[in-house]
Order: sequence, then C-alpha cells, then structure tokens
Amino acid sequence: MIGRARGDTPVVQANGPLHRCGAAAHDDGSLGVEPSETVFTCPFDFADGLEFDPLLRQLMTEAPIARIRMSYGQGEAWLVTRFEDVRVVTSDRRFSRAAVAGRDFPRMTPAPIVQDESINLLDPPESSRLRRLVSQAFTAPKVDAMRPATQRIVDELIDGMAEQGPPADLVKHLSSQLPLTTICEVLEIPDADRPELRARAVAMMNVGATTREAAVRAKAELRAYFADLTARRRAEPGDDLISSLATARDGDEVLGTDELTVMAMVLLMTGHDTSTYQLSNITYTLLTHPEQREKLRATPELLPRALEELLRYIPFRKGVGIPRIATEDVELGGVTIRKNDTVHVSYLAANRDPARFEHPDELDLDRPTAPHMTFGWGAHHCIGAPLALMELELAIGTLLRRFPGLALAVPASEVRWNDESIWRYPYELPVTW
Repeated sequence: MIGRARGDTPVVQANGPLHRCGAAAHDDGSLGVEPSETVFTCPFDFADGLEFDPLLRQLMTEAPIARIRMSYGQGEAWLVTRFEDVRVVTSDRRFSRAAVAGRDFPRMTPAPIVQDESINLLDPPESSRLRRLVSQAFTAPKVDAMRPATQRIVDELIDGMAEQGPPADLVKHLSSQLPLTTICEVLEIPDADRPELRARAVAMMNVGATTREAAVRAKAELRAYFADLTARRRAEPGDDLISSLATARDGDEVLGTDELTVMAMVLLMTGHDTSTYQLSNITYTLLTHPEQREKLRATPELLPRALEELLRYIPFRKGVGIPRIATEDVELGGVTIRKNDTVHVSYLAANRDPARFEHPDELDLDRPTAPHMTFGWGAHHCIGAPLALMELELAIGTLLRRFPGLALAVPASEVRWNDESIWRYPYELPVTW
C-alpha cells in the first residue's frame, strides 16, 4: 500500500485573504499587473505537522505563476510553483540572485538571513568560481573519507539512546546532535562553542516580528566568530574543512577574506540545520507509513533511492527562500515578468508537480529515481548535499537495523511541531522499540 498525506484532499484558503488590486507601478515605471489580477497574501505560516501547505496547493492549482505579498519586505513578488517554470527561473541568467543584494525584498523573516557576500547572492560566472573552490571539500572521495567518523558518531549516539531505554526522544539523542557534531568536527569547532553557535543559527531562522533584533544580533555575532576563526586557520592551516577552503585554489584564484568568513557561516548553518530537521522528519514519516518502513527495513539496499523519495515528499520548510530579480522582461508560462520584478520559487510545490511526478502526493519508495528540488536547482544547488545524504543514510540505516521494532511512543497527533521558524520539524520525537 502506498501512503498518502492526510491533508491532500482539501484545498482551502488557509493563510490569509485574497485581495484584488489595481495596476502596480514597478521600479522601472512599467505596469506589470492587470487590474483584474489577484494578489495573494502569503505569510506562509502553515505548521500542521508535515501536511502540505493548503495555500501552496491552491496556488499550484489556480495561479501557478502568482502575484504575492509577504509578511516582511517592500512591495509584491511573483511566486512560481510548477517544476518546469522553477527550473527556468533557477537556470536562466535573466533572473539574478546578485540583484537582490541591498533590497528590502518580500520575505518570510523580519531580517534577511542571507549575507550580501554569500555565494547564495552571486550569479554565474562569479558564483562558479566560488563553487569550484568550495566543491573541492565535498567530492565523492572526501565525503567517503568522512563516513567512518560519521558512523562512529551515529553508533555512539544510538548507544546512548539504547542505554536509556524506551521511550526515548530521538531529537534529543540523535537528530539534534548528529549533524551539528559532524559539521563541527569537520570544521574543527571546539566543543564548548557549539551550543552557542547553534543557538545563534536558530535565532536567525525565526519568523516572528519580535525576533528581528535578536536575529540581527545573532547574525553579527556569528560573523564575528567566523571572521576570527577563519583568520586563524588561514594563518595556521590544519586538516579541517575551513583550512581546506582557505588553501583551495582554482588556478591563481583563492577565496577572499570575506568570502571565506561567510562560507564558513553558511557551512555551519546549512550543514546542521536541514540535516537535523530532515532526520527527524524522515523518521516520523517512516513511522507513520508502516508499510513503507517495513519495505525499507526488509530491503536495506533500497535506502539510497528511498531517501531521495522521502526528501521529495516531505515539505521540509515553509514557503520560499531567497528570490531572484528579473534583469529584463521575460515571458514565463504565459505571464510577462517585468524587468526589476522580484521572483520567488517554491521547491516544495515543484516537488509535488503532477506534470513531473506521477501521483506526487503519494509516498512511494519504489518510485523511479528522478531529480527533485529539495537541495535546490541550477547554479545554487546545495554544494553540501553529498554530506547531508551520507549522514541521513548512515543514521536511518543504523536506526532500522538496530531497532527493527522502532515505533512512535505517542499517538502521531501528540507530536509537537515547530511553528516559530522557517523550518518544519518536531520539537520532540518520542520513540520506542
């Protein structure tokens, strides 16, 4: 039997009213919105477990290229939800990430999370130089070389959970520790610094208006910490990942001081955030789809393909991320996007596009492998994806092998879900075996 998300049937207007608006003037003076066009109010605050956001589903059905307003930032933006249209926006150089820098763009958080010098705000060919340098740290041989140490960390954490005995909180014992421990060991960040660094990274992701000051302060503190750390590693390089980045060369090219600082920050944040939350989310999804869990336990060689399907299926975050700016008028899916318009894409919606995936709302671990967008697409596809996949494969594989009777220790309805940040994940995941 194939599992279905419980929220797939109803399509409701859940996240705010729809507004009719007149023609809106753009930065270049053009009028890009017809008087009859609907502008959707999109706080993207849906947080009902791992159910798919009904507002996103409504947009996919009614307005796959829609005008939206968001909780923070100035003006309106386009939101693109179809897989093929998302692929175009993330690959076509007429849509620029670099042009976002310095703009008060429509967004979900009170303060922008991204750093202006980040690789995430560069376009090719500038971003290509940085990606070539950074990707040297995530080649298949280097990730394979990390596997024994990562497996050792997994085993130690699961040993601790087993020693406590059931019921146990998987978040406390495994999810919140494995990715942070792994990335911090790879970066050689001292043990004493790790809890505070994680707290600052979490503060940057909160979406409440009252958290803006804390988010700005956390961002500045993280930057100061990594500016000092990267300077020391550049002066006295070791065997850690930051030292590898500091000494990496592409011909005569090396990472600049600010580039190295920001890249170290990005590695910490992306190296533990998504893996932490997805480890919990994947476990929860398997435990609430017992037929799929048993199939995977009985056929462990299915795990790499199953992880790709789980990553496609799970709505791992809320809403959207960093937008792009149209550098000229572009026709996309029958809509004219004007020069200087802000364009958001939804990887979540693209992962559920029926034109791309047959029965997209079904979790099917036998689904033929097809590229999904959980790690992004195009020039900004996540460089650290191989490390994240390796961590997830070792953690989930070890859990299923060590605890063949693994199950939720409470009814699924009693699991508490985060509703404060852009990420979707359980605060605790009580399990038994």
